[in-house]
Amino acid sequence: MTLIFKILPDAMWRAAEREGIFRGAPVDLADGYIHFSTAAQVRETAARHFAGQTDLLLAAFDSDAFGTALKWEPSRGGALFPHLYGTLSPSQAIWVHPLPLGQDGAHQFPELDA
Repeated sequence: MTLIFKILPDAMWRAAEREGIFRGAPVDLADGYIHFSTAAQVRETAARHFAGQTDLLLAAFDSDAFGTALKWEPSRGGALFPHLYGTLSPSQAIWVHPLPLGQDGAHQFPELDA
């Protein structure tokens, strides 16, 4: 199992749980796919795109569970990033943890394994 990660606001995740579907954050909807990061990429994703933001969650998913809807495509520096062309059910999350800011202003990550 290869875990991939989605960073998103707590309120957005709670709304998806109530609706039973996550269609994507505004950037996902604009780009036409749901952005994910690998364990090696997610800290930089947080620093670049979520710096200083509070009330975030980190959700982990099994990349294999998305089948052919998940594409590995070049992005930042040519690295392959997982992009989901479709929606997901919040129940597909392996785990969801808060992503608080530390005193140094960087997000504090949980262990990134299953």
